[in-house]
Amino acid sequence: MAKVTRPRVADVDLGSYQQAVRRVLTCDVITAARPRPGVLDQVLFWADQMAEDLRVLFGYRLIATTDHVRLVRELDLLDPTQRQVFARKGKPFDRRRLAYLCLVLASFQRSQVEISLGDLVRRFTPSANDIQGLGYDPTDSTHKAALVDVAHWLLERGALHLSDGSVEAWARGGEHADALFDIDHETCEILFRPSRPVQHLHSAAGLLDDPLGPDAAPERVARRARRLLVEYPVVYYADVEPEVAAALRTKDLVTEVARLTGLQPERRAEGVLLADPGGTFTDRAFPGRGGAVTRASGLLLAQIADHFEESWAALTHLPAPGPVHEQVDLVGRVDSGVPRDAVVAELAWDRSEGLPHPGESTLAPLVERERLEEMVADLFEEFGASSFTVAWQRDPHGLLDAALDLLSDLSLVRPVPGGVLVTPAALRYRNIRGALPERPDTGLLPFGPIEPTAEPTTETVPDPGTEDTAP
Repeated sequence: MAKVTRPRVADVDLGSYQQAVRRVLTCDVITAARPRPGVLDQVLFWADQMAEDLRVLFGYRLIATTDHVRLVRELDLLDPTQRQVFARKGKPFDRRRLAYLCLVLASFQRSQVEISLGDLVRRFTPSANDIQGLGYDPTDSTHKAALVDVAHWLLERGALHLSDGSVEAWARGGEHADALFDIDHETCEILFRPSRPVQHLHSAAGLLDDPLGPDAAPERVARRARRLLVEYPVVYYADVEPEVAAALRTKDLVTEVARLTGLQPERRAEGVLLADPGGTFTDRAFPGRGGAVTRASGLLLAQIADHFEESWAALTHLPAPGPVHEQVDLVGRVDSGVPRDAVVAELAWDRSEGLPHPGESTLAPLVERERLEEMVADLFEEFGASSFTVAWQRDPHGLLDAALDLLSDLSLVRPVPGGVLVTPAALRYRNIRGALPERPDTGLLPFGPIEPTAEPTTETVPDPGTEDTAP
């Protein structure tokens, strides 16, 4: 593989540069106030160097002005976790909120410098009502709540600035309540940067990077491999095309990404990951300092590891398809909602047949539902029901469901009928009990809610047995 040669950042400056790179990779839009004051200046200091490195290594494009920074990515796969960008107070947007966000952005006229919330509603309501199954009813509290979330999402990113009034007062329906916004058209423009005009797409696959053909250039393969390393918590060789797996097995490629980001590479027989000991490149703290569900999830992984040590030979192993194997189904579900009448047929891109085709998925051990329920019962007996807070002490099966949902979100287990398949990364937590401190006064585990200390960003996998970050 041809080696990429670029100007190197001096070792004395490397920590500052890596921090700026992590900010760009983990924050959708950086402004003077977002994610916090001072970050924009730090990132802009390294903008020219970063723009070149991100272009050469990943094929990404960095948009940097004096007011904001935005990274425009090339997507290789559709990923359900990408919608986490569209969220408020940790809750992802549903389809209504996503649709309202698009319609609100489309309603802004370039010549307009300010708009009231009342005028905005009057402008976008006809468009919403033209869409079957969507609509906007000002007397429907769920519709108003969705619009309030959209307004706050735009305010948080600097696309709108509140100059008068209150969004909450408008939502409560005060007689003269309204909100007046200044519109930042430059920020609005960079929030929506599809790789191709959406009206030219027959399929969501058209938003993805061109598929790798049999004669793909080595550097294209290497870029895809690097992108997978920073976009996914762990990359399993069986989940990617053979040529990408071969690139990931090379030392130089992984080392170069690790030097750029400041993360720690780890290799196993199944794949490779970049671990994040500092917790600055992850979106979920795990085991972290969360509540009962987070801690119960960690203890459950320890129980599963003990179960494997006792009966590995007797376990059932089933195919565990990864993200690439699931692309055809995911693209099909997205495409089922495409309004065909809006597609410009003569210009349409249709690459649904060009999705990547990896090899056969690997086998993963199955833990049956009955066994999982026994594990939770053992935890309740060992620590006492009161350790699991009032919300769960009488509902161990509900706690199990919540824990499995979390572990599934972290790609540590994959739900299947009758139980879960356990991914190799999950066994990195086999010694997790040592990372869960007891309360000195009671000896019980601190399952109470504690405010998180790390800002949610992108996913990586932590070092096992430490109070660290999540995959």
